[in-house]
Amino acid sequence: MNAMIFLVSTLFKLYLMVVLLRLWLQSARADFYNPFSQFVVKATQPILKPMRRVLPSLGNLDTASLVLALMVGIGFWFTITLMAGQPLDPLLGTYLGVITVIKEAGTLLFWVLLLRAILSWVSQGRNPIEYVMQQLTEPFLAPIRRFMPDLGGLDLSMLVVFLALNFINILLGQYVPMWAQI
Repeated sequence: MNAMIFLVSTLFKLYLMVVLLRLWLQSARADFYNPFSQFVVKATQPILKPMRRVLPSLGNLDTASLVLALMVGIGFWFTITLMAGQPLDPLLGTYLGVITVIKEAGTLLFWVLLLRAILSWVSQGRNPIEYVMQQLTEPFLAPIRRFMPDLGGLDLSMLVVFLALNFINILLGQYVPMWAQI
């Protein structure tokens, strides 16, 4: 049973990350003709297209993608609960689903920043995936660079964001019930 829970958990969380990427790409106004962006769009479009007829966007916020992310997070916990043979608690499942979406958004930011850092060491800046990652992460890094002293070409803004993410994760682990278990 643990192997099935692992498999279902991995599939749900991977799709949740793709949906969160779609939400993030739209809010950052990233290049949607990029091959990486096209993958994200094609993986989410069959579900989002009918949802958009009912849920219009609010400015830069794609409400259909946000609702889909919440539905995937909540569906994940309902599925895991049923697979474990536990009784369904809709309120607890919704709470855990929302927390899962928030935690996966932070995890996604961490991995995109880490991949961007690694690509900056080996790539020459011509990689289309690196370009999209730059578009996604610059809104987080640019304000930090304004306050950081010039270190002669050494950019420590990613390190500051990593420290902030870790601080937020530890802080939420102390004050949000069940944060550490998710």
